[in-house]
Amino acid sequence: MRILLLNEYFPPDTGATAQMVAAVVEALAERHEVTVLCGRPSYNPSERHPFYLLRRERWGKAVVERVGSTAFRRYRILPRICNYLSYVSLASLRTLTLPADLILAMTDPPFEGIVGAVLAWLKRRPLVYNLRDLYPEMAVLGGIVRPVWWLGVWEKLHRWALGRARRIIVLGEDARERLIAKGIDAARVVVVRDGARVAPPVMTQEHEVTQQIRDGFRFVVLHAGNLGFAGAWETVIAAARLLDQEGVGFIFVGEGSRRSQLEASARGIAGIRFHSFRPPDQVPYVLAAGDLHLVTIKRGLEGVVVPSKLYSSMAAGRPVLVLAPEASDAAWVVRQTGCGVVVDPDSPHAVASVIRELAADHQRLATMGEKALHAAQEFAREKELQRFRQIIDELDVG
Repeated sequence: MRILLLNEYFPPDTGATAQMVAAVVEALAERHEVTVLCGRPSYNPSERHPFYLLRRERWGKAVVERVGSTAFRRYRILPRICNYLSYVSLASLRTLTLPADLILAMTDPPFEGIVGAVLAWLKRRPLVYNLRDLYPEMAVLGGIVRPVWWLGVWEKLHRWALGRARRIIVLGEDARERLIAKGIDAARVVVVRDGARVAPPVMTQEHEVTQQIRDGFRFVVLHAGNLGFAGAWETVIAAARLLDQEGVGFIFVGEGSRRSQLEASARGIAGIRFHSFRPPDQVPYVLAAGDLHLVTIKRGLEGVVVPSKLYSSMAAGRPVLVLAPEASDAAWVVRQTGCGVVVDPDSPHAVASVIRELAADHQRLATMGEKALHAAQEFAREKELQRFRQIIDELDVG
């Protein structure tokens, strides 16, 4: 079938969503004609594009069309909104002229599901909605915007879009439960996790890049990924303050909307370091730098956001410290597989206590690391992509 995929970000954007869209496109293009309609690169891109109104290129077996959206850096709200609106305006016009048997909408921008539902209705085509973050809940609970009247309109439109989708693909069981609680038919909501590509991990910490990231600490708690609105960062900073001068390093590798605030909160704490993203070929050595990998979701956001970085940590053979509510999918995965520990995201003292225990128990760390590597096979990206493709294949779009 002819599949039209709508998402603002696509490589050379380097964000997690862009990378997952590329993986989905690669999997679907094995059996279907896939066209991606995206914007000019703006999400920490590895390259930037000059202005154009429309650019067409090949991506393996798929076609990628890029509309001439604005490409401001995304760490401030107003420039990001400008990127969103320019992309949606141009992409919507282009969608109406492109042939398609199925519309596949992601969640970049956050209201893309609504846009996809409108376009699918206008084109009289079925919609599949790959819901990666749940809005408008994410906007309010993540502290991005204050509760205002128009959020109620957004919620009503989003429920309408959810109701029109033939299938809604979510990233975890907690997200599925959120949608069912909204009254969405459970049979239409399916879980396909991001998973991670499984390859022999780097187990030594002798590499130059690994040593640079470790920065001389005897025990490293590593967070490699986006520093966005969803994390329990205040708890992490407070725990780092409790462990200061104990040789424990909290290393953050990545960018994000909260990074500058975190850097300000961390002033005066010797055990915190911030690094920028490393090139893809260095990522395995970055992941090897952590004795314990950090995954965090603040209370109230379980099912609203599902962190995909959990799976890359597991594939690296590293134990995981999950600061999240017990009802979160990340906590469930870690409990089920034994690849780490789950701690109350509101308790800095509990976090500090667990880290002290683990830093002194190398055997326990090694055992959890082995279980993480084993569990990564269960959630391998190739398996998850096969499930994604099967869901599409089984749809009747006649």
